Amino acid sequence: MRKQLTAPDILRRAFLSWLAAALAEFLLLPESSRSLEGLEGLAGMSPVRAALLWGGVFALLTVLALFLDTRRAERWGVAAATAVLTYAGLRASFTWPMLAASAVLFAVTLVYALRGWDATPEPAAPAGKARRAWVWVTLGLTAAFFLLVSAWTVGRYVSFGSPTYDFGIFSQMFYSMRATGLPITTLERDGALSHFAVHVSPVYYLMLPFYALFPDPAVLQILQAAVMASAVIPLWLLGRRHGLTGAQRTLCCAVLLLTPAFAGGAGYDLHENCFLTPLILWLFYGVDRKNAALTALAAALTLSVKEDAAVYVAVVGVWLAVSSVLRPRERDRRGLVTGLALLCAALGWFALVTGYLAKSGDGVMTYRYDNFMYDGSDSLVTVVKAALLCPLKAVYECVDAEKLRYIALTLLPVLGLPLMTRRYERYILLIPYVLVNLMSDYRYQHDILFQYSFGSTAFLLYLTVVNGAELRPDWRRLLGFAGAAAVGAVCFGCSVAPVAVSYPARAVRYHGYYQDIRAALDRIPEDASVSATTYYTAYLSRRPVLYDVRYGSREHLLETQYVVLRLNAAHEYRKFETGGAENGLENLIRLLEGQGYQEFARVDGELTIYRKE
Repeated sequence: MRKQLTAPDILRRAFLSWLAAALAEFLLLPESSRSLEGLEGLAGMSPVRAALLWGGVFALLTVLALFLDTRRAERWGVAAATAVLTYAGLRASFTWPMLAASAVLFAVTLVYALRGWDATPEPAAPAGKARRAWVWVTLGLTAAFFLLVSAWTVGRYVSFGSPTYDFGIFSQMFYSMRATGLPITTLERDGALSHFAVHVSPVYYLMLPFYALFPDPAVLQILQAAVMASAVIPLWLLGRRHGLTGAQRTLCCAVLLLTPAFAGGAGYDLHENCFLTPLILWLFYGVDRKNAALTALAAALTLSVKEDAAVYVAVVGVWLAVSSVLRPRERDRRGLVTGLALLCAALGWFALVTGYLAKSGDGVMTYRYDNFMYDGSDSLVTVVKAALLCPLKAVYECVDAEKLRYIALTLLPVLGLPLMTRRYERYILLIPYVLVNLMSDYRYQHDILFQYSFGSTAFLLYLTVVNGAELRPDWRRLLGFAGAAAVGAVCFGCSVAPVAVSYPARAVRYHGYYQDIRAALDRIPEDASVSATTYYTAYLSRRPVLYDVRYGSREHLLETQYVVLRLNAAHEYRKFETGGAENGLENLIRLLEGQGYQEFARVDGELTIYRKE
C-alpha cells in the first residue's frame, strides 16, 4: 500500500481529473452544440457538474493509489484523455491549424507518458566571465537596435505618421505632467480627463524627468527605444546566471533584438507596455537570484505599468510557488512564500485598480474577450471559467487563421525552445502568451506591429534561456541559439525592417514638404485652443486644450480658437457628411465659416487652418 502523497502526484491527478471532467462535459453536450466556433457549447456546460466530476475523479485516483502504483497509468491517462478530447474537438470543428495544435499537444503528453516529468535537480550553473569582445558585440547590437527604433518612431512623428490614438494623447499627457504633475488630456475622451481613468500607468513618471529637460514629443519616442534596449541587461545577466558562455549570451540578446514582436511593439508609437519586457526579465532575475529586494522592486514596477500587468506578476508567482513545491532541493520554502506573495500582490493590485476604473474611470476593456463571454457577463473571471470548462474552445481560438502569422513570427525566432522541456511546470509561463495574445479576438493583440507582445516576449525569452541552457552537449546549445538568431534575422528582415526603414526614409526624402507643414502649424500660438485632424495632434500637443476633429464633439470643436484640417482625409469628416455623399470636409468648412471662422493659413494639397475671428 502506497501511503505517501507527493506534490507531483497531486498535480498529476488534478490535471488528469480536469481533462476527464472537461471531456465528460463536452461529450454530454448535444452533438449540435459541440461546435467550437460560437458560444452555444460553453453556455450548455455546467460549472458545478464539472467541479463535482473533477473532484470525484481526483478522489477515485487517490483511493486507487493507496493500493496500487498508478503513476505510470496516470501519465498514460493524461495522453489518452488529451487524444480523445482533441479528437472530439476535431470532429466537431475541423480546421488544419486545429489539427496541428492537437498534434503538438498530444506529442507533449505522449513524451510525458513515456518519460515522465524531469525530476532531476538542476545543476548549479557556473557564472563564468564572458570575453570582452562578446560584451562589445552585444553593446553594438543593442546600439544598432536603439538607433533603428529611434529612427523609425521619430521618423513617424516628423513625417506626420503618428495619430491621436495613441501618440497624440500621450504627447499631451506628458505636456500636462510637466506643467502640473498630473496626466491630464483633453484628446483621449473629448474633455479634460486623467489618463489614469483609462489605464492606470504610474510607470510613465519614470520618463517625466527626461521629458521635462527636453519637452518634445520626439524625445518620448527616443525614451521608449532606450527602455526597450535596456532589456538586454537583465537578459545578459540571466544568461550568465544559467551558465551560458559569452557567445551564447550574445546570441540570446540577438534573439531578443531580432524578435519581430519585440521591435514591432514600437510600430504604433509610445506605450507604457514598452516597460514590460525589461521589468519582467528583471523580475525573473530577482527570482533566480533569490534576491527579495530586487524581486519586490521589479514586481512593483511591473504592476505600475498597467492594470493588466498583474497577469504577468501573478503567473510568475504561480510558477514560482509550484516550482518550489515540486523542486524543494532547488527552491527552498522562501521560494514558495515569495511565489504566494507575488500572486497575492498581483491579485490585490488588480482588484484595486479595476475597482477604481469601474467606479471612477472607463472600466476594464473586457470586450476584447467577447469570444469567451458565454454567460453575458463582462468579467475576466468568465474567460478563465470558459477555458477550464472547455479547453478545446481555448485551443480553437488560439489557432484561428488570422493568428497563424503571429504564431510563426513569435515562435520561429526562438526556434520553439520555450516548448522544449520536460520540466512541465515551466509551461505555466506560457499563460501570458496564450491568454493575452492568442485567446483574444481583438486583432491588435496578435499583431506584431502593436504593443501587446512586450510582456509575453519576456516570458518566451526567459524560457528560451533556461530551456536552451539545458541542451547538452555544449555545441547543441550554441547551435540552438545561433539557429534562433538566424531565423529571427530572416523574420525581422521580412516583417519589421521594411516598415521601420520606410518612415525615416520618407522624412528625409520629403523634408521640405514636412517643413512647410510645420511652419504653418507653428503660426498657431502655443496657448491657443485647437481642434485638429488625427495626424496633426501630436505636433500640436503642447497645449492644455486640444481636440480631435473626428472624435471630438461639435460643441468642443466650435469652442476652439483654431481648427486644423487635412485636405486629403475624407474619412476624418464622415460625421459631417449628408445624404451619403463624401462632402464632409465641405460641410465642415461651411459650418466653420458660418460660426465666424476664417482661413488663417494653408499648405496647398495638404492642410488648411481656420481661426475664429
